[in-house]
Amino acid sequence: MLPLGTFSPVFGMKDVRDYKLASGSALPALSGSSSPFNIKERSVRLPNFSEAEVRDLYSQHSAQTGQPITEEAFRRAFGLSMGQPWLVNALLFEVLVRMDVVPPAPITAAHIDQAKERLILDRATHLDSLLARLQEDRVRAVIEPIIAGELPHGDPLDDDYTYVRDLGLIAVDDPPRFSNPIYEEVVLRVLSTGAERALTLHPSAMLLPDGRLDVRRVLENFASFWRENGEALLGRMPYPEAAPLLVMMAWLHRFGNGHGGLIDREIAVGTKRVDLQLRWPYPGPHGTSLWQREAFELKVWRDRDKRRDPLHTGLLQLDSYLSRLGLDHGTLVVFDARSAALPIEDRTMIELLSSPSGRQITVLRG
Repeated sequence: MLPLGTFSPVFGMKDVRDYKLASGSALPALSGSSSPFNIKERSVRLPNFSEAEVRDLYSQHSAQTGQPITEEAFRRAFGLSMGQPWLVNALLFEVLVRMDVVPPAPITAAHIDQAKERLILDRATHLDSLLARLQEDRVRAVIEPIIAGELPHGDPLDDDYTYVRDLGLIAVDDPPRFSNPIYEEVVLRVLSTGAERALTLHPSAMLLPDGRLDVRRVLENFASFWRENGEALLGRMPYPEAAPLLVMMAWLHRFGNGHGGLIDREIAVGTKRVDLQLRWPYPGPHGTSLWQREAFELKVWRDRDKRRDPLHTGLLQLDSYLSRLGLDHGTLVVFDARSAALPIEDRTMIELLSSPSGRQITVLRG
C-alpha cells in the first residue's frame, strides 16, 4: 500500500486551473478543490498502475497479514479502478477498515463491489468541485456525447480534450471513454441527481413474491412517471443531449444505490447506445442468495439521425449484448427526441417483440 503522508494526494487529476493561472492565462473562477473526492490539499500526479502492479500491491498485503485475496477480487479491483492509484488504495482501505473484513477472512469480488458502492455513496455529498467542472462548456462538449454513446465533437487533440483528460475524467488513449468505471458512475450520478430527487417510489414496490424484480412493473411505472414528468425533467437536466438517458439511469439506480442491486454499464462510443445490466439479489433455497440479471439498452432518436427509426438497429445491438451475457430476454428503451415526435403522453408505450435471433424483447418507447 502507498504510505500516507502529511497531505492528501490526488492521483490522476491535475490542477489545470493552477497551471493556467500560474502562466498568466485567464480562467473563470470555480468553487471547490480540483479533487472530485474533495480530498485535495496539494496535487501529485502519478500514472495509473498496471494490472501487474495492482496485483503486486495487494499481494504485499496478503504476504504481511496472511489474508487471502481471491483472483476475482484482484480482477474486479483493477477493472473498477483501471489502476487509478487513489482508487486502488481506497477500495482495499474500505474493505479492511470501513467494512471490517479482517484476516483470516478472504477478500472477495463481492467485497470489492460493496466497497465501490460505499465509496461512491459516501462521497456523493462532497462532489461540488466535480459538479462545477461538469458544468463547464468545454467539459460538457466532451462528456455529453460520450454519455450518449456518440463520438465527441471536434478534434481529439484540441484544448477541450486535453483539459478533460488532465482532469482525469476520460482515458488518455482512444476511443474516448471515462477513465474508469468508478469515475463514470460518479459523473452519471451527479448529473442525474435532479431526476433522482423526483423519484419517490421505493424498490420494494416492484418486487415479486419470491423477491425477484417485476421488470414489467418497473417499466410500466417508469412509463407513467415519464408521461407526467418527462418534459419538465428534460428542461432541467444539465446535459440536454443525454437527458433522457440520465433520467432512465436514475430510475434504474433506485435498485442499486443502497438497496442491494448492482448496475454494470457499457457506453459504446460511436454506436449511439448505452447498455446496462442490473443484477438484483433474491433469496434462493436453503438460505442461499441468487442473482437475477436483467439487460437494458438505451437509445435516443434525434433529428440528425439518418435512419428513420432506431428500433431495428437497437434489436440487433441488444441481441449481441444478450448473447454476451447469456440471457434470453432483455429491454430496449427508445426515446424520441425529434422535433416531429408525437406528444410525450402519446408516444410513451410498451410492446413485446422478438429479436432477430428469437429472444423476447420488451420495448419501451418514450
